[in-house]
Amino acid sequence: MEHASYLERREKIEQYFDRTAAKAWEVLTSNAPVGRIRRTVREGRDQMRQTLLSWLPQDMKGMRLLDAGCGTGALACEAMKRGANVVAIDLSPTLVKLARERTAFEHQNGHGRVEFLSGDMLDPGMGQFDYVVAMDSLIHYDTQDIVKAIHGLTQRTHKAIIFTFVPRTPLLAALHSVGRWFPTSDRSPALKPVDQALLEKGLKSLPDIDNWHAQRTQRVSRGFYKSQAWEWCKS
Repeated sequence: MEHASYLERREKIEQYFDRTAAKAWEVLTSNAPVGRIRRTVREGRDQMRQTLLSWLPQDMKGMRLLDAGCGTGALACEAMKRGANVVAIDLSPTLVKLARERTAFEHQNGHGRVEFLSGDMLDPGMGQFDYVVAMDSLIHYDTQDIVKAIHGLTQRTHKAIIFTFVPRTPLLAALHSVGRWFPTSDRSPALKPVDQALLEKGLKSLPDIDNWHAQRTQRVSRGFYKSQAWEWCKS
């Protein structure tokens, strides 16, 4: 997926998560006390993660799952406990290192397994998967880049792709115009609010998409956290 807009955004996202705000995200994804704004983001992310996990099988023994944009590894760890063989990848080596540390104990408990990698979540070299989950890893990309990303993943996925995007609402449009998520020095790259109808139109126009169908969708809105989950399944 070597088109300029994706590569440009990927570089900015990598710099933010690996250099600018790695410590902030380490705290956000822990149980440490946080301020009001970050608390709503933490609560929203926890709710979204549980939503996505509820759409995956409870028994995943023998299944291969890609956690695309794994962050500090919470979803990957839960999928591993269900028996999945998880490939968890993130642009940030710093967050991947933290994910390995946080899941080290779980590797000793007879579940599935998880391999943490640092790199591009769309790298075809990672092979084929039964399921792909991309939680909040496409929220900084525009509609065209999301469509291209999902298209690439459909070529390597056997059962379902579950991803999230920022739904276009008046509030999110206002936040996008300011281009801010966190305050002060921890500001992230601008979110990209997406019209779901236009996103669906783009996905349905893809070649070789006839066997893929939109299924469940659910919005999570907790304070400063706004994200829409969408499941696409292969028939």
